[in-house]
Amino acid sequence: MELNRFILVFISLTCLFSFSASTSAPSPLSPISEAPSGSPASSPSSFEGQSFSFPEPDVEKIDQTFTILPGNIDPALQKICGDTDHPVECLTTTVPFLDDKIAVEPVSILKVGIEAMNNKTREALAKASKLLLDPSTPERVASCLETCVDSYNAILDGDQKVLEAISMRDLYQLSVELSSNVENVHGCQDAFEEADLESPIKDIDTLLGKMISNSLAIGVDMVHF
Repeated sequence: MELNRFILVFISLTCLFSFSASTSAPSPLSPISEAPSGSPASSPSSFEGQSFSFPEPDVEKIDQTFTILPGNIDPALQKICGDTDHPVECLTTTVPFLDDKIAVEPVSILKVGIEAMNNKTREALAKASKLLLDPSTPERVASCLETCVDSYNAILDGDQKVLEAISMRDLYQLSVELSSNVENVHGCQDAFEEADLESPIKDIDTLLGKMISNSLAIGVDMVHF
């Protein structure tokens, strides 16, 4: 079992480093369209503790006030994130990847979301792999973590297919790949629930699930080619 675990982690880390290298060079994420002249563009994030509420029809969202975000967020980004299931996570994970050259429109924000998702997936994969290599990790937990490693590798592969679908302007394939990501991220959580165990990577896995849910909402409901 120890040998199999080591082989699985070695293969996963190889995929992780390979994917990381591919994203460090100019990638499909780079040709994001530039914001038209005179249009509002996102300015660097400066967290000033200001609060605001999304103008959502959902009463729960209307009442939700966010005190950890800057008050100068582009209204167009607020509108896009406000139409997702997890608007706070949409903003907090998207803003750090924005600059003045990125047009705040659904397809560009989806690409940025995929970049943020890749970073978080690699982080989750690294944590799961480290725990797998730890001899103190219980056997039942390790078995669940193997499922998580497989799921995270599948998400990284799916993200590349999402970018390809965007490049080909294929809405059907875009929907298929985004939906596959949702199924893959649930695989890790389901493994621990079925084993009646507490996941040691629950927090990061939960955040990743919210990011994937948001990408599905943006890609399916807002992107139009």
